Amino acid sequence: MNQTSSSSRRMMTAMFLPLFAALLSISIVNVALPAIEESLGATSADLQWVLSGYALAFGMALVPAGRAGDIWGRRGIFMFGVVLFGIASLGAALAMTPLVLNVARVFMGFAAGILTPQIIGMIQRLFSGSARGRAYGMMGTIIGVAVAAGPALGGLIIDTTGSDLGWRMTFLINVPVTIIALIAIVLWLPKTLDDAEAPGPDVLPADDASEVHQNAPAAPDASAAPDARAAPAARGIARLDPLGVVLLSIAVLLLMLPFIQFRSLLGGLLGVAGLGVLVLWALWERQLGRRDPAAPMVNLALFTLPSYTLNSLVLGLYFAGMPATWAVVAVYVQQGRGEGALIAGLVTLPSALMVMLLSSRVGRAVERKGPRMLVSGTVAGVVAMLSLAGAAALMETPYGSLWLIGAALGVVGLSQALIIPSAQTLSMREVPEPMAGAAGGVAQTAQRVFTAIGIAVVTGIYFSISADAGHQSAIVTSSLVIAALMLTSVAAALFAARRAGQAAKRGISADG
Repeated sequence: MNQTSSSSRRMMTAMFLPLFAALLSISIVNVALPAIEESLGATSADLQWVLSGYALAFGMALVPAGRAGDIWGRRGIFMFGVVLFGIASLGAALAMTPLVLNVARVFMGFAAGILTPQIIGMIQRLFSGSARGRAYGMMGTIIGVAVAAGPALGGLIIDTTGSDLGWRMTFLINVPVTIIALIAIVLWLPKTLDDAEAPGPDVLPADDASEVHQNAPAAPDASAAPDARAAPAARGIARLDPLGVVLLSIAVLLLMLPFIQFRSLLGGLLGVAGLGVLVLWALWERQLGRRDPAAPMVNLALFTLPSYTLNSLVLGLYFAGMPATWAVVAVYVQQGRGEGALIAGLVTLPSALMVMLLSSRVGRAVERKGPRMLVSGTVAGVVAMLSLAGAAALMETPYGSLWLIGAALGVVGLSQALIIPSAQTLSMREVPEPMAGAAGGVAQTAQRVFTAIGIAVVTGIYFSISADAGHQSAIVTSSLVIAALMLTSVAAALFAARRAGQAAKRGISADG
C-alpha cells in the first residue's frame, strides 16, 4: 500500500468516525425505546422527544454550521462538534430522568449538525476527481452501515447487558469513538483546514498530490457559479448572517414539528407558518446577496447550478421513503412477529452488507457512470419496496420467512450504495469550495425535512392499519406507500440524468 493511499485513508478515518457515531445514534435508539420506557418510567411523549429532539436540533444546526466552517475554517469547528457530541452522549448515558435524557439528546443532535457539513466541505477541499468520488463512496458506506447496523448493534447490546444498562450503553459507546476520532483528527487532518481561504496546491502533503488532485474538474464558469470569493464587508459574528440563521432555523423548526410531534390542525398551521418564514428567509438572502455575494448565509445563486439542485433533489426525495423502511420493519418484526430486539436488528444486516460491499466501488465509478447509477439506484429502491411487500405478504403462508424480509432489505442496501455516493458527488461537482459547507448543510437539511415527512406519513399509515387490520396488512401497505414515494426519486433521477447528458453533449460540441 503506497503512502498516497495510506494518507487518504487516514484522513477519511478521522472524518468518518464521528459521522458513523452520529448516524448510529439515529437508528440504534429505535430498539432501545422500550428499555428506556421501562428504566426511566418514560411516557410516550418522552419517548417521542428522544427521537424528535435529536432530529430537530440536527436539522436546525446544519446550514449555520456549514456556513461557519466556510468562514472560519472547518477543522476546529469539526473538533468542537465531536467534543460536544461525546459529552452529550455521556450525559444521555448517565441520565436518571426522561427530561435529562432529552436535553442530552438535543445537544447530541446539535453536535451532529455541527460536524456533518464540515465533512462535506473537507472532502471538497482535500480530494478532486476520482479521489473525491472514492471519498463520497466511503461516506455512503458509513451512512448505509450506520443506519442499517444500528438496530442490530442496539439489540445485541440490550440482550447481552440487560435492559437498564443496555440502553445506556447504546449512548456510552459514542464516548470512546469520539475520543479516538479526536486523536485521529489531531494527527491526520491537515491544519490548513482551519484556513478559510481558497485552497492552494499545498493543502495536503506533497506525497498526496498525485492521488488527491489528479483529474480535478475544471473550475466552474464564473458566470454560472456563485461568486463565493468576494471579500465580505461584515466582521466577526456578522459574517455568519445572524438574521438569516434565525429565519432559517425558525423555518426548519416549524416545517419539521408537524411531522414529528404535532400531527393535527395545529401542526398544519405550524407548517404553513414555516413556509412563510422560509419565503422571508429567501427574500432576505437575495437582498443581502445583491449587496455582497459573500454576505448571505446561503448565496441563492447556488440553486442556479443544475447539478447541485437536481441531484440534491434526487437524494432528498429518496430520503422521503428509505428511512421509514427501518422504522416500520422494526415495529413489524418485534410487535407483529413477536421477535426480540436482536432479531429485529439482524434482519437489517443484508442491507448493511450490500452497502459495505458496493459503495466504495460506486464512488470510484461516479466520474464515468454517475447519472446512470443514480437512475439504477432509484429504480432498485422501488423494486426493493415491492419485494418487501411481497415478502411480507408471504409471512402468513408456509413460504414466509424473515430471511425473505432480509433479502428484500438487501436490495434496499443495493439502492443506497448506488444512490448516496452518486448523488453526493454529482451534486457537489460544480459547487465552489468556499461554499461547500453551506451547500452541504442545505442539502442535508432538505434530507432531514424529507425524512421527517416520510416517517410521519408511513408510520401513521402503519399504525392506523395495524390497529384495524393487523401488522401483516400494515407492513404490506406501508411498503407499497414507500414504493410510491420512491417513484418521485426515479422521476427526478431520470430528469437529472437527461440534463447531465445534454450538458455533456454541449461540452463535446464546444470542444469540437
